Amino acid sequence: MDGTWFLSAGAFAIAMSATPGPNNAMVVASGATYGFTRTIPHMLGVAAGFPVMLVVLGTAGLPVLTDPRVHAVLKWVGAAYLLWLAWTIAGSDPDPAAPDAPAGTGRPFGFLQAALFQWVNPKAWIIAAGALATYTAQAEGASLTATLLLAILFGLVALPCLAVWTLIGVGTARILKTRRALRLFNLAMAGLLVASLVPALMG
Repeated sequence: MDGTWFLSAGAFAIAMSATPGPNNAMVVASGATYGFTRTIPHMLGVAAGFPVMLVVLGTAGLPVLTDPRVHAVLKWVGAAYLLWLAWTIAGSDPDPAAPDAPAGTGRPFGFLQAALFQWVNPKAWIIAAGALATYTAQAEGASLTATLLLAILFGLVALPCLAVWTLIGVGTARILKTRRALRLFNLAMAGLLVASLVPALMG
């Protein structure tokens, strides 16, 4: 694990954290509906939850990631939960009267909710499998160290990426001045969340 390893693993972590997926779609919708401050626990939950997931899976070993039974359970439990979340986002009713501090009906994700969500997030499993196979399996005699360093890298880059996506949601709420426009935006976010299921279910 030299400088090249850190550069490569860091670039991978940034690319995976910054690209669209369930986590980012959800914080965009949360930022638009509840504002930046109320979305912070959600962001922190993701930033902490995925690294913990990496460490647990890295410690358990790669076979659990390739077990077809694990993937089958993940696929359908994750799909059901993501559909429920999409329904919740679609039904959120933002109040555009105070664009600096949006307030929607219901509650945003909390820290523990967001952390536990990683275990039913298909994209999180795909990233974990790819990261562990690429950056720890070849770390001769130091796979645990590599796993911990990888988890730290993901933890460091996740929060800034999530913050940017949340600010996109907050900015959207300031542009869309009517409740109808914000509800249409949330419907679009719910649609993106459902669309993110397609690769997992097709696989």
